[in-house]
Amino acid sequence: MQVIARPAELRSRVAQWRRAGERIAFVPTMGNLHAGHGSLVQQARRLADRVIVSIFVNPLQFGPNEDFAAYPRTPDEDRRMSESLQVDVLFLPEVEDMYPRGQASTVRVHVPGLEDILCGAFRPGHFSGVATIVAKLLNLVQPDVAVFGEKDYQQLLIIRRTAHDLSMPVQIVGAPTTREPDGLAMSSRNRYLTPAERERAPHIFQALERARMAVEAGVTDFARLEREGFSALEQAGFRPDYFAIRDAETLEAPTPQPGRRLVVLAAARIGRARLIDNVRATVPGG
Repeated sequence: MQVIARPAELRSRVAQWRRAGERIAFVPTMGNLHAGHGSLVQQARRLADRVIVSIFVNPLQFGPNEDFAAYPRTPDEDRRMSESLQVDVLFLPEVEDMYPRGQASTVRVHVPGLEDILCGAFRPGHFSGVATIVAKLLNLVQPDVAVFGEKDYQQLLIIRRTAHDLSMPVQIVGAPTTREPDGLAMSSRNRYLTPAERERAPHIFQALERARMAVEAGVTDFARLEREGFSALEQAGFRPDYFAIRDAETLEAPTPQPGRRLVVLAAARIGRARLIDNVRATVPGG
């Protein structure tokens, strides 16, 4: 595995692979790698000859009162895990390389209709920061395929829209959420949980699953299911931001059309952690 920090060196390495006719996959991360990231890398390995993983804690996607300074950073463990996953290049850019004129004056990517709803309503500017850094990284790496986790479902749709609307020649692939044995979605922010909070954390997945099963059993009163899910999280000790049932393609409020594909999403806070998760559902019939 080669560790690269400077964009020019990365471009040179990618150019060598291109000349050899090799297919390139890319997995962008913020580090603190865990088995969920490992599943993304394994998916990338199945799709390409070469795999690049980036680690960059992007300041542009953190609000002024969020956890940028405290976000877990584990560089030694990340390097060892990347080597064990047979990553070809670990890209570790500096903030100065990604934002050479500073964050305030950098060009930003906005995704109308997607960036200000759900998580975007509670984290203003977050998804613009995500879309901006992902666009920059995709332009630097120029992969054939890039792999993102479906746990961050809204983010995945925003990245797909960004790549499509900016005419980027890259396939955006979503990889299934990796879960702990009790159903909790793997996340770097799980490290914030105390033992007592960790015991309650799986209630998010359980609430989502109840809503999914109700939808697939034919319940079409989505507003009632949303209220019940929100209340269940409150009763489990969370401070929910939202519990929502949306169209899986647009994140718009859905109609109960038979065969319509939906996604049930939740974001909730417990202690220091803000946890997000989702499950897919299909309206029966059609």
